[in-house]
Amino acid sequence: GTFNDPFSTLDYAVGKCVANRGDIIMIKPGHAESIATATAMNWDVAGVAIVGLGAGTKRPTFTFTTANTATIPVSADNISVQNCIFIGNFLSIATVFTLTTAADFTVDKCEFRDTSEILGFLSIVTTTVSVNSDGLVFTNNNVKSDATTSPGPTIVIANTLNRLNVSYNTVVHTVASNNIAALIEHGALVVTNALVAWNYVYSINTDTATGALLIKTTATTGSGMVMHNRVRAQDVAAAIIVTAAAVQYGMFDNLYTGETTLLSGFVLPAIGVDGS
Repeated sequence: GTFNDPFSTLDYAVGKCVANRGDIIMIKPGHAESIATATAMNWDVAGVAIVGLGAGTKRPTFTFTTANTATIPVSADNISVQNCIFIGNFLSIATVFTLTTAADFTVDKCEFRDTSEILGFLSIVTTTVSVNSDGLVFTNNNVKSDATTSPGPTIVIANTLNRLNVSYNTVVHTVASNNIAALIEHGALVVTNALVAWNYVYSINTDTATGALLIKTTATTGSGMVMHNRVRAQDVAAAIIVTAAAVQYGMFDNLYTGETTLLSGFVLPAIGVDGS
């Protein structure tokens, strides 16, 4: 584990850490690994920070291969990952990170992309039912989805969740997946103290009637702010960026454009009036 004689895999390095000691794993520029199963790389030591070194194509790169169930299970609290690239190289890979009991998980300044029009990720972060994944942070990331296998939301929440922060991300879907949110889906699950801000979403979806582009949910309770997001899609009929049921969120300065002409975005949902 020295600079000149480093461990060969990230999974081994994680296993050498001690929980909640503040251990930091530095990954050298150009490091590359393949993830072929759901057990090949377990992030199961609490309080570990994973930091990729390098810039551009020299950032540490993890390629998902062999099975659509390949994933990184996160099962300990206070783990973070920064400045790495994750590539989907198999058909319909379900998700990059699967969160079990993993509160305060942070993904920052990472890039996620597909290999081709048929090989790639459906989602990036997925939580699981009846576990604690409070404090999820997904910030400053780039997600580019090219696979034709109907890309799903970047973040899929399957449990009640507190302190969600999804900010300053760029999400590009070059394949239509109508009525599917490009950013977040949390079904009927209650999300509280959410901040969804300054995200940039480009989608070619033409129908959002039952979907929405930023957040898809049927929950009507919870709390949080959804603000300063920018969305470009191709629904010019009745564009929806957050499903109508989501009355629990405060909406401020979210802009949308669906025109093929050169027009700036308009506020969506529409600006309210005092007392409405």
